Amino acid sequence: MGQRNRLQYIILGLLSQQDQTGYDLTKAFEHEIGEFWQASHSQIYPQLQRLETAGDITHQDQIAGEKLAKKVYQLTAQGQKKLAAWVGEPSPELTATKDEFILKLYFIKSANDPRLGPMLQEQTQLHAEQLTHLQSRRAEVFPNQAAIDAAYGHYLILEHAIEREKHYVEWLNRAQ
Repeated sequence: MGQRNRLQYIILGLLSQQDQTGYDLTKAFEHEIGEFWQASHSQIYPQLQRLETAGDITHQDQIAGEKLAKKVYQLTAQGQKKLAAWVGEPSPELTATKDEFILKLYFIKSANDPRLGPMLQEQTQLHAEQLTHLQSRRAEVFPNQAAIDAAYGHYLILEHAIEREKHYVEWLNRAQ
């Protein structure tokens, strides 16, 4: 199967949670969505236009300040159906992750390579910091069972990310 435009579904999904501006959607990629999917401002805004032209979303102009109008996007019934159909589809492909450290590590030929130690130490620190960040996000976003029940898929993704970082740090520590 060819590469599909998954960004459209992320935007539909975010709008299914609440009406948002393009700025709000861009900011979502700095938090939980950014833990597993990246998109820039220059990708999001054209996608919003395509989704609106297709009838999947619409917008209301909202006045901010004296004259500044901002577009607040909301999902249409058609967009809800499109999102529901996509979520229900199988996901049979494993997607390779792009990890520059792993790529560089591939080209290290010897355990005695003087570059190896600093590389491993740097990655251990980065992944330990990421683990701490994810654990604090879990405490903030899911302080109780009611919060978990209200966004269970999000909770599972965060738990997965925490486990991934724990295992990554353990692996790096063994490699040193």
